[in-house]
Amino acid sequence: MKVLALLASLVLLAPSAGAQTGPAPIRLSLAAQGNEARFMVREQLAGAELPNDAVGMTSAITGGITLDPRGMVDSSASRISVDLTTLTSDRSRRDNFIKRRTIVTDSFPTAELVVTGIRGLPATLPASGTMTLVLTGNLTIHGVTRPSTWDVTARVEGESILGRAATRIKFGDFGMTQPRVAIVLSVVDDIRLEYDFHFVREASPGTR
Repeated sequence: MKVLALLASLVLLAPSAGAQTGPAPIRLSLAAQGNEARFMVREQLAGAELPNDAVGMTSAITGGITLDPRGMVDSSASRISVDLTTLTSDRSRRDNFIKRRTIVTDSFPTAELVVTGIRGLPATLPASGTMTLVLTGNLTIHGVTRPSTWDVTARVEGESILGRAATRIKFGDFGMTQPRVAIVLSVVDDIRLEYDFHFVREASPGTR
């Protein structure tokens, strides 16, 4: 009888299969609008008096970021992919050259950032306000993967998180050659990458 009473007590104390055991992870999904990636590099064109910034951009971006219940990045579920075949600037000749000769999009059509950490992010995301963050991740371009650090400014508007992330790279960091064509006298070996983001916060199903 004592054994039966003990088993009954354990059954009553045990959590049910659908019981909530802790806070759920948070998924930051890309919104339908408001995401744009771009590069900026200083170039001197033949016939131009002053250097100018060549800017290529695209909105063909997929992915998202997942935070675990402690507010830490789950790198296995946090990646941003950019379709480099859709990059456009104000000069189609530049676009074609960069895709064929610099990035070689026939072989390496995407750039990918696997997010590994976000410094400055509170354990509980606020409902509003601004944040200055540092994002770290592994960036893959032209088939080469290297660690990268991004300066991030973000603002929270209810379920939306909007802002900009920026970093700098060099052509050689990713095995790319600086463009050299007759119309381009020089290209500075300093590429600024920017990502204007718009994430939507949602609770992930399940718990951890």
